[in-house]
Amino acid sequence: MSFEDRIDARGDDRKESTRGAVALLGIGTAAPECRLDQRDTAARLALGLEDVGQRDQARWAKRIFHQSGVETRYTVVPSLAGPAAESRYAPGTPWERAPRTSERMALYREHAPVLAERAARGALHDSGVNAAAITHVITVSCTGMYLPGLDAELAERLGLLRGLRRLPLTFLGCAAGMTAMRTARELVAGDASAVALIVCVELCTLHTQPSGDRESLYAAAFFGDGASACVVGHAGGELQAGDHFLLDEGVSELASEAADAMKWTVGDNGFDLFLSPRVPELLGQYVPGMVERYASGYKPAWWAIHPGGRGIVDAMQKLFGLSDADTYASREVLRSYGNMSSATILYVLRGMREQLRASGGGPSEGLAVAFGPGLTAELLRMTYVPAATREGEGGLARDTDTEKGIVTAMATETAAGVGAVGYDG
Repeated sequence: MSFEDRIDARGDDRKESTRGAVALLGIGTAAPECRLDQRDTAARLALGLEDVGQRDQARWAKRIFHQSGVETRYTVVPSLAGPAAESRYAPGTPWERAPRTSERMALYREHAPVLAERAARGALHDSGVNAAAITHVITVSCTGMYLPGLDAELAERLGLLRGLRRLPLTFLGCAAGMTAMRTARELVAGDASAVALIVCVELCTLHTQPSGDRESLYAAAFFGDGASACVVGHAGGELQAGDHFLLDEGVSELASEAADAMKWTVGDNGFDLFLSPRVPELLGQYVPGMVERYASGYKPAWWAIHPGGRGIVDAMQKLFGLSDADTYASREVLRSYGNMSSATILYVLRGMREQLRASGGGPSEGLAVAFGPGLTAELLRMTYVPAATREGEGGLARDTDTEKGIVTAMATETAAGVGAVGYDG
């Protein structure tokens, strides 16, 4: 398919091929039907632990569930919404009754493609991009795997090009949604005809462990299942009508000296998680320097923080002197969905876009931040460009001079091979 044909496939048959800055053009999300109420889940779990004589663990579970910042989550394991004694996944279940890894992977194989497709179709619809225009697909997951993989299955389900370039990002953890956005931005910046579809799907609750130890209970308290997707392409001219995020160059840093603070390994009964209680403290040691190197003198108007847990959002708010309004989108996603690993950051950006839309302001610059095993931190500067920023005849019209100025500046720096933030480390 030629570049002109791809432009035809994008919606309004508009053939302007002006190469502009790279932008996140649309977002889609999908969650399973089964909803977990945090209070009810904590009560059921505590009762189940008490029934098997684990009273201390029951008390601790109630406390950590209450302090998690989560009110609801979603799961592909309906038995987690019932009595703990009837669920083979619940902490306190005898190991011999708990599902083996192969059984959990079979459920992943059943549910992950369905959620991924829903999120992908939502992103395509939101962006106005036709599936036939997609040149690259990046799939992201750390909670399951199979071959041929999710990337190949999505290509079939969505009717993507046979010559599609597929890039699975597997087992990278919570920061991987940002890794995918950074990677897509780099791919699209180097190819005027490229349009990338990112799809993240995580079924974290599949790996709920039968153990009553604190690490297992902590994981059971705030992880949820969900999928998210976005379309990354070129903005500029009349091809896009705003309401998107222009993407600047991103950066990833690895603090390998803190590698033991966050672990995710394959076990006999699913995947085993270890999260050190020192993670917020460690992020406080590394992230400020990273922000200084990447965005010195930069004052974001908004922040999109991966809500890896209430303590992480609290730490970021304190470190950077943020207001409650600055962290609202992150806390709202944590409250309503829990931590969905790599899929979470696009939920936050969706919420941030809703906030920025409602504000009625003009283009505004922000910073997205996510963390994962390694210890890894991903940062990405963005500029939100609203669909309408001034009043015109017949209602609202785009402030095209402002938008074109931003697009031209970012596209010029992209072509020159330098980032708008001047980061070369």
